[in-house]
Amino acid sequence: MDKKALYSLSYGVFMLSTKAGEKVNGCITNTCMQVANSPTRVAISVLNTNYTCDLIKQSGVFALSILDQTVTFETIKFFGFRSGRDVNKFEDLTPPVDENGVPYLGWKACALISCKVLSSQDLGSHTLFIAEVTDAKVLSENAPLTYADYQSKVKPKPEKKAEDKKIIGWRCKICNYVYEGSELPADFICPLCGHDAEDFEPVYEK
Repeated sequence: MDKKALYSLSYGVFMLSTKAGEKVNGCITNTCMQVANSPTRVAISVLNTNYTCDLIKQSGVFALSILDQTVTFETIKFFGFRSGRDVNKFEDLTPPVDENGVPYLGWKACALISCKVLSSQDLGSHTLFIAEVTDAKVLSENAPLTYADYQSKVKPKPEKKAEDKKIIGWRCKICNYVYEGSELPADFICPLCGHDAEDFEPVYEK
């Protein structure tokens, strides 16, 4: 099976938050879809290892902040790359709260969906929650961020290792003369300082 075929499915990017008693937490997710219209219901899938998943099971409520095209990687990293078991992500924030008392992003988001859980199913790695939408509001006119946008525009590109980069030239370590080309002739002599090929280092594409 070629799992890359699944990458063609269209997803959004959301900050999923909840509150159980005095405990609040939020994480980044990309799995939500509307599954019914009357009444309006959505389905979300959350990793079982996520602290947010545990709290949703306790509280039965959650909020989806639909991230927009202005969101930065720092915001996604803040909510998505740390565990709420280790740090209170909302400790230094003063976010707005929805009708269920759940904090949500009033910035970098174009819409809010507030929900109450109707049922859940353990899928192994994830839990599927079916929920009724209790409130929804538009927060901005910005376009929503898709998962494809996140991958191509927001997520930092990994730096290529030197061995993975294409050689585009050779630089003389003595005088900085640059020979253009991927292969330096073994008998090449620097035209500026007269040093041979042993004193040249590769120049990689950026």
